[in-house]
Amino acid sequence: MCFSQTAKEKASTFIANKQFKSAQSEMISFLETNPDDVEAIELLGDAYGHQKKWDEAIEQYEKLKDRYPNKANYHYKYGGALGMKALSVSKLRALGIIGDVKEAFHKAAELDPNHIDTRWALVELYVSLPGIVGGSNSKALKYAQELENLSKVDGYLAKGYVYEYDDEPELAEKYYRLAIKVGGSVTCYEKLTNFYEGQKQPEKAIENMEEAHQKLQRNALHYQIGKVCADYNIQLEKGEKCIKAYIANHSSKDGVPKEWAYYRLAQIYKHKENKSEALKWIDKAIAGLPDIEVFQEFKEGI
Repeated sequence: MCFSQTAKEKASTFIANKQFKSAQSEMISFLETNPDDVEAIELLGDAYGHQKKWDEAIEQYEKLKDRYPNKANYHYKYGGALGMKALSVSKLRALGIIGDVKEAFHKAAELDPNHIDTRWALVELYVSLPGIVGGSNSKALKYAQELENLSKVDGYLAKGYVYEYDDEPELAEKYYRLAIKVGGSVTCYEKLTNFYEGQKQPEKAIENMEEAHQKLQRNALHYQIGKVCADYNIQLEKGEKCIKAYIANHSSKDGVPKEWAYYRLAQIYKHKENKSEALKWIDKAIAGLPDIEVFQEFKEGI
């Protein structure tokens, strides 16, 4: 029993640390002597899924949903792995998979009326599918409403997502703003920022990120503001200040390497027609990450 827990705990730790091959090896070895251990089968499926080994993940999740047909989460994971496989193959092959994806997600939703992830999956599925194979914004909105009944934030974000794809920007903005009002998380602000960028409204994107930074005090938002300033050649002084603040306060939890901040500074100085400073910062970016093609191309452009 101790061995069992130790092996599965190790696999869980490997997955948490993104050491997916190690988790896979740990569970394959464990399952040789414990072939019916449900938790181990699920962990192996998860390890395969993180590596985009969809067929192998599908095999593990299928065992679970067949053995425990009343467990919503197994149907959800099986449908998710099938859906990701559908995205990785030809459109013709994907057509033969979509029906099973829908069936799995619908079964999960039926089994667990409180399963948020399943309803998100159905929203995304019905938004992304062409009408000819069952795509439907009205069905997507149905599941977005179910999400709203379970979680206001998820429901508002889902409705914003549906209306954004349905080319109804005013409604999309309305629901993204409602999500910020109710939730106010980094994710809520990111969704609205991405929406504004998609609508070619960089000024609104910057304003939204400044509001987010004022409330959340996240260094990563300095980078995002600077990035928009650099990409759109606007508010360059603000962009320069934000990127320098990002570099000065950088830590691994910020996510984006400093080299990308150097690149954004180089962009800003190029817009300012300060060639020497642009070269200085792009050289720093290349020194740290020499294999990034965008950096090399940018330097050649200078």
